[in-house]
Amino acid sequence: MNRNQVLPQVELSVDPKALSRIDFCAPQSYKGTGFLEISVLPRLTDEASSIEPGDGFHWELKTHFADSPGSEPRQILKLAVKGRIHLVCQSCLQDCVLELAQESRFVMVATEEEADAFPMEDDQQEPLVASQHFDLLGLIEDEILLSIPLIPKHPEGACQPHASSFSEGGEALDTPEKPQNPFNILKNMKKN
Repeated sequence: MNRNQVLPQVELSVDPKALSRIDFCAPQSYKGTGFLEISVLPRLTDEASSIEPGDGFHWELKTHFADSPGSEPRQILKLAVKGRIHLVCQSCLQDCVLELAQESRFVMVATEEEADAFPMEDDQQEPLVASQHFDLLGLIEDEILLSIPLIPKHPEGACQPHASSFSEGGEALDTPEKPQNPFNILKNMKKN
């Protein structure tokens, strides 16, 4: 590719099926924006506790070619996703809405070996293997899944007590016995 060559820029379709096969080997750059409902993202559908109207994610993608020392220019892909999903709060076990946002930057490489050799200390961008049938929809779903907290919770103080753990008076049904301090046991053993 000629370094001074002006490449065409292709507008991506918002159709989820079209996003499943993008040709990142072609000498062109891409841009696009759209909205994906959770129902078209099967792994995200499995994570969601419920799906409400308006749940889903806006995505924006731009690619460009950047000079790479000692090799051909490499395609850089910038992806931003933002939206909401309903998950189970791990504190109160009730439905909670999470607003998520993720921005990522990737460099397209030709082979798996090139991706494996990519410097791990480069935390600004990750390598992706370019293909003629690249699954951009899968990448968007991956980035959303990575932005979900390990332990989803309501904001501090927003949890409602779970009905099964409290009686009508608001007191705990079972008050567990206070466990004996193991150091007191050792202390008593030393005395004897």
